[in-house]
Amino acid sequence: MELQELFKRIRSNDPAVGLRSVGALHRLAEQVEAVSVALAREQGWTWEQIGDALGMSRQSVHAKYGK
Repeated sequence: MELQELFKRIRSNDPAVGLRSVGALHRLAEQVEAVSVALAREQGWTWEQIGDALGMSRQSVHAKYGK
């Protein structure tokens, strides 16, 4: 889905359309977060630094992304 189409759907008066858009945004945010965490780890960031940047505890980030 293109960004412009997503913005159009977010402004829809149809709750079903809006809720599907929210789901798409959540999935996109999860993908961006995962890529960013992997990049941070490759660059030597600690779990604490990543957690601070995300507003999460280091334990939560490690549980979610640690291998």
